[in-house]
Amino acid sequence: MDARSTSMAGASALRSFAWLAGALATSAAVVIGSILAVVFAATVVVIGFMGSALFGLVALAMRARRTVKAKTGDPSLIEARNVGGHSWVAYGWNDRP
Repeated sequence: MDARSTSMAGASALRSFAWLAGALATSAAVVIGSILAVVFAATVVVIGFMGSALFGLVALAMRARRTVKAKTGDPSLIEARNVGGHSWVAYGWNDRP
């Protein structure tokens, strides 16, 4: 055996080892990528459920808001609005008989 054939055998062993390491790295990347794809798909589904629940709550709130009517039967009542904190502004108090 000369030096040339010995170096070829070493190169061939390194080449097959590199190919095996590349195949393992590729399969690991495929597995990790598929796991991440499933996780992100599940995240999108959860966000969709949360959005639809929020939309349903908004629809119920708007429905409840339309059905509430103020009682105007008592003429001695005046209208007052909160303008922030403990401050209120009253309307209609000077129009009372």
